Amino acid sequence: MERAQVVIVGGGPSGLLLGQLLARSGVDAVLLERHTPEYVLGRIRAGVLEQTTVDLVRQAGVADHMDSAGLPHDGFDLCFDGQRHRVDLHALTGRRVMVYGQTDLTRDLMHARQQAGLRTVYEAEDVALEGWDGTQPRVTYVHAGQRHEISCDFIAGCDGFHGVCRASVPTERIKLHEKVYPFGWLGLLADVPPVSHELIYVRHERGFALCSQRSRTRSRYYLQCSLQDRVENWSDDAFWAEMAARLPAASAASLVTGPSLEKSIAPLRSFVAEPMRFGRLFLAGDAAHIVPPTGAKGLNLAASDVAYLWEALDAHYRGDGSGIEHYSARALSRVWKAERFSWWMTQLMHHFPDQGSFAERMQHAELEYLIGSPAALTALAENYVGLPF
Repeated sequence: MERAQVVIVGGGPSGLLLGQLLARSGVDAVLLERHTPEYVLGRIRAGVLEQTTVDLVRQAGVADHMDSAGLPHDGFDLCFDGQRHRVDLHALTGRRVMVYGQTDLTRDLMHARQQAGLRTVYEAEDVALEGWDGTQPRVTYVHAGQRHEISCDFIAGCDGFHGVCRASVPTERIKLHEKVYPFGWLGLLADVPPVSHELIYVRHERGFALCSQRSRTRSRYYLQCSLQDRVENWSDDAFWAEMAARLPAASAASLVTGPSLEKSIAPLRSFVAEPMRFGRLFLAGDAAHIVPPTGAKGLNLAASDVAYLWEALDAHYRGDGSGIEHYSARALSRVWKAERFSWWMTQLMHHFPDQGSFAERMQHAELEYLIGSPAALTALAENYVGLPF
């Protein structure tokens, strides 16, 4: 039987970041991922990092490429009634965000783990958790046809919404909260320069739109769409035409189009599992919560979980177990605040089916109030750049 102090289940950015931080604390952690590295890197995800996430990546010692290739943003635009209104994040909070793709961050973390020779098992199948509610947890898995078993002190469940870790907890011990939204996002990735040097969030009668980016030459665009929509119903030309229709005329005129590298539809949901600790099993990231992408909180919220869990485990191995006891409460306090912000942004910017004229007027009044109130803009900005850990 193998032995590790911590077994991390899930080799996405949250599991990799936790592993990197634990290694810097001298904690022996083995990481299990059921997919190949190529599959993990092929997942198209977030691209906006909060200031707190940027600081954590620097603490982990993997910030060189982010600091050289990432794009610091001091603000973004809210667009409605055909007009763009800039939210100056830096002026309002003294902080900013960093545009740096999740794929790039994941690659950086993979490279650092490989260079350090840290134990990682890709294509780990049939992962099972045992003894997590006692003092001697074990994780079993199959790799290359061979069954393996690892004894450990703790298990970190960083394996996503559909992973085995949360599913291993009896239903009576976990409370689930969920809201499913009646629309999705159609996303397109293309090697074209962004329409703006900062992000544009658009409220339009035809539906929400977002102009985002991954670099100065790669753009990511989103359109609100029906849950019944299918990617094959959207040609690239149809996507670009609809994006132009939702943008102000001046922005539409400067929109650079091109063939898509990737196109997909993602449903939107808000989801929280409580608590986030069960004996010696901890949940982090999408295993414990999902946010709609409107507020750019998904990866950032996973990073805050990782920060709390790293601090708790580091303190435990230095003789202080209080952090472990308080991990779930600390993490959930920040989770619910991020859930509130993402829910609010989603309610504010999207067209809801059958919402009626009153709800539409309330959205408009909220936006007008927001751009005219320094206090309201400050509240928006401090949530967007990230609440402190």
